[in-house]
Amino acid sequence: MAIKADYHIHTSFSGDSDAPMEEVIQKAVALGLTHICITEHYDPDYVYAPGEEGLFELNTDSYLYELLKLREKYKDQITVGFGVELGLQTHLKRALAVYTKSHDFDFIIGSSHLCNRRDPYYPSFFEGRSEEEAHREYFQTILECARSLPYFDVYGHLDYVVRYGPTKNEKYTYAKHADIFDQILTHLIENGKGIELNTNGLRTGLGQPNPCADIIRRYRELGGEIITIGSDAHTPVDIASHFDEACDLLKACGFRYYCIFQSRMPEYLKL
Repeated sequence: MAIKADYHIHTSFSGDSDAPMEEVIQKAVALGLTHICITEHYDPDYVYAPGEEGLFELNTDSYLYELLKLREKYKDQITVGFGVELGLQTHLKRALAVYTKSHDFDFIIGSSHLCNRRDPYYPSFFEGRSEEEAHREYFQTILECARSLPYFDVYGHLDYVVRYGPTKNEKYTYAKHADIFDQILTHLIENGKGIELNTNGLRTGLGQPNPCADIIRRYRELGGEIITIGSDAHTPVDIASHFDEACDLLKACGFRYYCIFQSRMPEYLKL
């Protein structure tokens, strides 16, 4: 496996995972990875469905305490980064600024799980309109967040919305939304931000990563160089899932390097 770093992993400190952090690290070591970054969910002011309150809150201090203990224990076997997957909403500008400056993160993924206070994870997001209209609203929200919230290193799973629509990605293409995507990608590049190749879609039946190959290719065509690879694993078994496919895809899109981060600074590793 050419890619030796998984930079999108959740453990039991994320509300949607039960994975003990030590088991996650042990699995990464067994797979021969040299670097991982734990990126626990933190989605302040998330709009919860009944019975899910607090799911995406994060006790950052407790999380960091556990990570530092295990980082030291496994320091001769793997490098473990301190990261967070930050839920972006434009009205949280001040709160996100304070949070990200209050912790010495190695890496921050910015993600849009909510679009105008609704999560595409739920079928109601798509009701009463076409999938294309729902997709477009979501991508417009990403553009607004990218422009107003600079508190991240890479933007996570840019087309997250296609995971959950009635027909998934059967009718979705980059070309239908190229005008918005090109604005997003250009803004990220001009401001030193990257994107991730998230292999969740390869693992769960989409047949493509998030974002799709055409967006990854376009990012490179526009001059983008900062790209991380993440499994979005919530269990140890999914760590580094489909990374060989991700490597082939990146090369086909014109990449020769991928990135890891330490102290919020990118380092380029050869594919």
